Amino acid sequence: MPSTFAWGVNRRRGARRAAALALGISLLVSPLAAAPAPAPAGHPNIVLLVADDWGFSDVGSFGAGYATPNIDALARAGVRFSNFHVSGSCSPTRAMLQTGVMNHRSGLGNMPETIPPEHVGKPGYDTVMNHRVVTIAEMLGAAGYRTYFTGKWHLGSDATRLPGARGYDRAFSLADAGADNFEQRPIEGMYDEARWTEDGKPATLPKNYYSSRFVVDKMIDYIDSGAASGRPFLASVNFLANHIPVQAPDSDIARYSAMYHDGWTALREARARRAAELGIVPAGAPRVTMATTPDWSKLSKDERKAAARVMQAYAGMASAMDREVGRLVAHLKATGQYENTVFVFLSDNGPEPTDPYNRLRNRIFLNLAYDTSFANIGRRNSLSAIGPGWASAAASPLSGYKFSAAEGGLRVPLIIAWPGNGRVRASVISNGFAHVTDIVPTLAELAGVPLHGGTWNGRAVEPVAGRSLVPMLEGMDGSVHGDAPLGYELSGNAALFRGDYKLVRNLPPTGDGQWRLYNIRTDPGETQDLAAAMPDRFAAMQADYRSFAKENGVLDMPPGYTADAQINRYAWEQQGRKRAIQAGAVLAAIVAVLIALIRVWRRRRKAPKR
Repeated sequence: MPSTFAWGVNRRRGARRAAALALGISLLVSPLAAAPAPAPAGHPNIVLLVADDWGFSDVGSFGAGYATPNIDALARAGVRFSNFHVSGSCSPTRAMLQTGVMNHRSGLGNMPETIPPEHVGKPGYDTVMNHRVVTIAEMLGAAGYRTYFTGKWHLGSDATRLPGARGYDRAFSLADAGADNFEQRPIEGMYDEARWTEDGKPATLPKNYYSSRFVVDKMIDYIDSGAASGRPFLASVNFLANHIPVQAPDSDIARYSAMYHDGWTALREARARRAAELGIVPAGAPRVTMATTPDWSKLSKDERKAAARVMQAYAGMASAMDREVGRLVAHLKATGQYENTVFVFLSDNGPEPTDPYNRLRNRIFLNLAYDTSFANIGRRNSLSAIGPGWASAAASPLSGYKFSAAEGGLRVPLIIAWPGNGRVRASVISNGFAHVTDIVPTLAELAGVPLHGGTWNGRAVEPVAGRSLVPMLEGMDGSVHGDAPLGYELSGNAALFRGDYKLVRNLPPTGDGQWRLYNIRTDPGETQDLAAAMPDRFAAMQADYRSFAKENGVLDMPPGYTADAQINRYAWEQQGRKRAIQAGAVLAAIVAVLIALIRVWRRRRKAPKR
């Protein structure tokens, strides 16, 4: 077997030669053993834990009332970022997380499910992660890291865009936005199949599959399979929890059976109080009631009972995911790798407000496709969703939720911990502004790996836009972004961050299309519009946004566009294609039978009579 040093020298050429050589030397002096050995000092393992559709206060250490003890333990071991921002939807966030490049420049100006037809094919609107960006897996892999991916990908499904083609040595991934959590089944009405692949080839899920357990099982297998190499690893674990369909094991749902009967407004208030007590938001920070939040008191007894059950399933799904995080952490402790592992936990966007049953045709279809009885809410063969009411509580005390550019859509929990290294502080809350594009440069610095300078393997690529958060991890007050402007847009909802201030515009149904100005440090709930009180800042930040939009090729949305309506259109178009294919197959079969019968009839006519 070739030595680790030889592997390190020959792995890469050019700009990465020095980094690979340095890593190879450090690996050489770390003796190989039958059991997994700690990674070399200075080159930590990295574990990315990506939750799906978790709101700002959906973690115990951010204010949730359900159990997330393992994620909370990582919070105690590291830094909680209370002013961390992502995209309002999953794929744009995931592209920025993988590359450190803004979503339009990485190809995710919109997603396949939400892009209007007028934008299809336009620059920046590829709806997949383009080939002009370099992933964190490619960067770390070039420096000698093992790279693994499990769970939701949703950044492209062709052979050149699956994780294995974007730098991951091993990958078991889902190409779609979501899928069933108990079986290999798509979200009915959205997709024809659940497109799981392993290392680029179609894959079959095990019979005892549950999504959160499986993605951790598979990641542990990958980590262990390469442990003998002695090389550090990047492990990107991408959970389906808590994306629609909300599903959890019965025991996890049952543990919350006494909760949530007071409704979403009471929960929103309780979470706001806990977040303030924890120091996540300023004490007494005001909050709004979203116009789309239904009045709990006007629901019937049966409606309230069913709604409470959905939230019990949601809490159970979160706790089930947390348990799997704990199992992965326990495995790393048992194999001596925990203390030299950097952990990053985040959600890809705010909580999902979409109610799949809000249209008659949807209800008819879904009642045929699933068991929608009360007893089956959150269980196998169910399609449950928390809707805007509980989503307002999951985002508490913020305004808005997924798809919007309000804080409830863009501000999510972030935890970064490096338990065995004093460089990253423990049990600390950082209130400075941070952005998802900052994760790549942060991890590169912690790993001792240089960022590419806008070229990769001899070709020009998009430069990393984010800034390393290491100064904030080490004790810096405020933000590494200072007063520099940072723009954002998705589906017409837009924002411009600068210092403590945020310029924001939300289209209907979550807004009115007007620009507003907030101090999100003191007013994270976006309750006091400062546009009139600060006209100069308001005008300057509007100019900053126009510059961002021009530089990033942002397109105006067609009149009347909403993400929710486009998702429904996409689903019914998908079903229309599916039904057309099925009808065509049936018609072809009928024609084939008729042709066969005609041929038989003709043969019989021509046959000589006896």
